[in-house]
Amino acid sequence: KWSFEELGSLSRKAANVLSEACGLQRGDRVVAVLPRVPEWWLLNVACMRAGIVLIPGTSQLTAKDISYRLQASKAKCIVTNDTLAPAVESVLPGSQFLKSKLIVGQGSRDGWLNLKELL
Repeated sequence: KWSFEELGSLSRKAANVLSEACGLQRGDRVVAVLPRVPEWWLLNVACMRAGIVLIPGTSQLTAKDISYRLQASKAKCIVTNDTLAPAVESVLPGSQFLKSKLIVGQGSRDGWLNLKELL
């Protein structure tokens, strides 16, 4: 739970994470496959601040759905949580445009950046 002031501050930091740690620029696309968590809103505001296009996805997407969205959008970054990461990882070999992967939560995975640590 965040106040509007905290959301503003955190969204500036998250926009910097997307721009610097993930190497995204204005107009780049990010696919977010997240359940209903506060970080979903944080990413929305951060993407608006940085001029990055957010492509939302629900936690009910299958690996095939995720793969289609990554290819059709030419997304350079994907954001998910540790529960959904295995489904996302199963389709990553076919994603030629993807540059970075962000995970939301306490866990860590090889090859993934942790959003909370970077904030």
